[in-house]
Amino acid sequence: MSLDWIYYAISWILLTWHSAWDAIGVPVAAVLGTNWSWILAIVFLVVTVRVILFPVFVKQIKSQRAMQALQPKVKELQEKHKGDRETLQKEMMELYRKEKANPLMGCLPMFLQIPVFLGLFHVLRRLDPAKEAKSLYGWTAEQFDSASSATIFTAPIAGKFGSTADELARLGANGTTVKVIAGILVLVMMGTTYLTSRQMILKTGWAEDPQQRMVQRLMLYGIPLSLLISGSIFPIGVIIYWVTNNLFTLGQQQWVLRKFPPLVTNKGVTGNKPATTPGRGPVQPAKTGGFLNRNKPAAQVPAKPAAPKVAGPKPGAKPANPKKGPAKRQG
Repeated sequence: MSLDWIYYAISWILLTWHSAWDAIGVPVAAVLGTNWSWILAIVFLVVTVRVILFPVFVKQIKSQRAMQALQPKVKELQEKHKGDRETLQKEMMELYRKEKANPLMGCLPMFLQIPVFLGLFHVLRRLDPAKEAKSLYGWTAEQFDSASSATIFTAPIAGKFGSTADELARLGANGTTVKVIAGILVLVMMGTTYLTSRQMILKTGWAEDPQQRMVQRLMLYGIPLSLLISGSIFPIGVIIYWVTNNLFTLGQQQWVLRKFPPLVTNKGVTGNKPATTPGRGPVQPAKTGGFLNRNKPAAQVPAKPAAPKVAGPKPGAKPANPKKGPAKRQG
């Protein structure tokens, strides 16, 4: 299957944003060793893609809430079919089907961004001044030459940590500078990738399902560590895309999690159903404040019955029950 349509789409968005910044007046020449119009074009490629995928991200959050709500039932199945992994998997799949929950929905936004990443990787890898087909994917020769010479702090955006001496010579780049800039960006890419996964796990909690927990651990540790190796073959422009995407994700997740926070019970993050006790209705959250409203409501002290009010005597009236004075002596 040809991926040319992805390359054309990515090129169109990238070139459109570059033209927009050029029209606004962002300098074409390098400032501080950086061609900001091309850097901003990559940044706003991220913004464009993330705005398009925002509804999918909201569905991801809702799916995670649904999975949390099923955790008590998942735990019951694990206890019931302990030692029988095959039956456990069948029962869990049936539970997910019945409740219309999709364990893979949490990874969907990332999967949808893979074509964008691959498209940008392919387009930026083509930025070699020695190439003759400069007009491929809708580029003009002028745009191709401009992007080929674009730099960030004097390192070309088409260069990479593992660039060969010939590649660096064609790009007119210094090998040490490229390695330093690319190395720093790879470390930032790893750190922000770790933070995005950690942010979500801290807010939603670790899954009870072993498969889901394994996916969470892979997202938290496996992917950032893999970038240490794969980052050496990424063009610097692609790393800028990845870092920007991670920063966008951190801000977007923080906003969504504040607007739709996970429900918290006395056992931590569990799901959408309030905790209950046998024979009683749902436990009502305390209204006295405290961390995550966990404080118990103050015990109700029965009010003492008020003493009946006795009207005072009217002015000039004799007492109703006059005290008897001392008896008079009989003469």
